[in-house]
Formats: sequence, structure tokens, C-alpha cells
Amino acid sequence: MKAAIVTIGDEILIGQIVDTNSAWMAENLSLLGLDIQEIRSIPDKREQIIKTLKEFNDRVDFVIISGGLGPTSDDITKASLNEYFEGNMHIDKEVLSNIQYLFNKRGMIVSENNRLQALIPDNCIVLRNPSGTAPGMWFEKENTIFVSLPGVPFEMKDIFMLDLLPRLRKRLNGSIIFHRTVMTHGLPESYLAAKIKEWEEALPANIKLAYLPRPGMVRLRLTAVGKVKSELEELLKVEIDKLQKIIPQYIFSLKDEALEEVVGRLLKERGKTLSTAESCTGGMIASLVTSVPGSSDYFKGSIVAYDNEIKKAELGVQESVLLSEGAVSEKVVRQMAEGIRKKFNVDYGIGVSGIAGPSGGSSEKPVGTTWIAVSSAENTVSKMFLFGEHRGRNIDKASVTALNMLRVMILDI
Repeated sequence: MKAAIVTIGDEILIGQIVDTNSAWMAENLSLLGLDIQEIRSIPDKREQIIKTLKEFNDRVDFVIISGGLGPTSDDITKASLNEYFEGNMHIDKEVLSNIQYLFNKRGMIVSENNRLQALIPDNCIVLRNPSGTAPGMWFEKENTIFVSLPGVPFEMKDIFMLDLLPRLRKRLNGSIIFHRTVMTHGLPESYLAAKIKEWEEALPANIKLAYLPRPGMVRLRLTAVGKVKSELEELLKVEIDKLQKIIPQYIFSLKDEALEEVVGRLLKERGKTLSTAESCTGGMIASLVTSVPGSSDYFKGSIVAYDNEIKKAELGVQESVLLSEGAVSEKVVRQMAEGIRKKFNVDYGIGVSGIAGPSGGSSEKPVGTTWIAVSSAENTVSKMFLFGEHRGRNIDKASVTALNMLRVMILDI
């Protein structure tokens, strides 16, 4: 099924708000197996809305629209839809009852503008909105489905998941779509694709593979389509088992979760503790670790030793090493990792120092040069990386790479 996504609102086009709805809808429609042909943002103008509807009516099977369903005069989506689909507006009693319920619950009186949100074209299917006053609407014309949802993200998502999604699944000829995710670290997307090329080319025809990269890692999403869920589950299991034999050292999870979640679980299961000594990452590793609920069970604290004086005074880094090797060096990060482990009396310490950029690099140590060390009572491992020239990505890559080095140490792989 070919699909298009349309967002309506002048505020999007002038950059007043960021359009997050399109990305969310695209991901969830893709998971259903829909083929997204285009994402488009248009202004709150009747002629532009109708022109867009006509254009997509001839090109795709499904159009999803968000925005322009509010109670104010600039929200003209509903009137434009009514005109295009040649409907007659009427008060939907269930929608009005929901509006009254929401206002009563908040101790407010329903205004006339809000009451008019129950004015709905009589030729659409109403999609109930449990979180707001504007309902969704489902129209059909010449074999194309058009769905209009509110632009408020949490309202749009509630209608999508609770009402729209079940209806779409019924329209997909009873097909079942099943997904599995494999999380990888350590190989850029192009290198990973080359390494698993033969496996990918041999996948069954009803399985599709998507590469979803982010700084420092690549998420592999396998989507299987069929009639029997148990058969799809087994089919994906077989293929993932094959993949694990090809790239075992690069896979850190077989579900869609972050490295900090994986590392946190490993530490908690083993009753181990962690602290970090960070320079170029500026506390990002600690921030990732503590973003996981329950991290207080295993994370004891961090020192952001941005200045060399802090490295010496708080972590025990030797001045002679700083002078001879420089702050971005193997000896320094090893002493940082060992220093934080001993200072905070934890099982594992992480030390990171690098040149995040955009300045500060040299021919010997270009921007992106980063040393990372992980220390335990038994061993300290360290490694140098060249992450690139973008400061933000360097920090992100260094942070997740440090966590992966810790994961490898914990698992002794």
C-alpha cells in the first residue's frame, strides 16, 4: 500500500515548531508495511489543502494528515475536507459528549468554539480522541483512504494507536507483520552492510531488512509478512541465529534498547558498580547511565575532569605523564579509569579523553582522536579511536563506545 504523509500548519513552514509528527507516523506506518512515497508540509490554506488531496488521490492508496483541527479560525482543515469529499456537516453526539466530559473533568465550561469541534462531515468515519476535543476522521474516495488527525502529538498518537491502527490492520488483507530488532555497535553502516551482504541477499522473500544508523551504532530491523504469527517468529529466529554467527562481537542486543540499558542490566544482575571519569564527553556517559530507571543501584558518581589540574588532583593522573604524553593519551585515560575506580571504590571505572573539536587538533592528534579506558580490579583495557570532525557526534560516539567497552569487559568477550 503506497502512502503519503501531510502536515498542515503555517507554524511548521515558518520554523516556529518542529514537525515531529511526520517522523513518528512514517515509522509506525512503515512497521505496518506501508510504502511511504512522500512527506509534505503545507500551509493553512483551503486551496492548498484541496490541491494536495487531489494530487495524492491519483498517486497513493493511503493519505494521513495531521494539523488544522483546532477550535480557532485559522484551523480550516475540517472545512476543506468537507468540501473536497462533498459532505454535510452535522453535530456528532458522541464527539460532543466527549468534549463535555473533558471540560467537566477540568472544571471548565464548553465554549461555542469547542462545541463546534463536534461538527463533523457526515460521510466520514469518526476516530475517537480520548485525550482531546478534536476527533480524527476517515474518508474514502476512488480507492484511496484519507485520514485526518489532530496536530497535537499526544492526541495524534492516541487516536493512531487506539483506533486507526486496528482499522488499518483489517485492511491489509489479514496479513500479519512481525518485527525483530538487532542492535549493533562497532561497524559503520556501509561496513556492516558489506559484512552481512551474503546473509542479507539470502533472506526469504517475505523478510525485509532496514538499516537504521545513529551515532556509534546501527539498528537492524527485520520485518516479516505472512499469515501465521508463530511461523514468522520462527522464521526470524532462524535468520537472526545465522546473523549472530556472522557478527557476534558487534551485536549488543536482540531488541530495540540502548547500550546504557544493556550495561545497566548487566551491572545490576551481577551486583557490580560503576563510576566515570570524563573529559571530552563532559558527563555524557554519566548522563546516559543515569537516564535508566534504577541506575542508583549500580552507578556511584562521576568526575568531569575537563582541566588537567582536576585530572591530577582528583584522579591521581601523574603530571609527568600529562607533560610527556598529553591529556589525550593512553596512559592518561588508564590512570583516569583506575583513579575513579579506586576513589569511588567501585567495580568498574571508565576514563575518556579526546579532541572533540572543531579546534584543538594537530597532524599527530587530529580532531576526533579519543582514548577510552575501562578498568576493573583485574584488568584495564584501553583503545584509541578516530571518530571524525563533528563535535556533537564525537561526544555521542565516544560515550556509546565507552559503554560498549564496559559491556565487553563485563561479559569477558
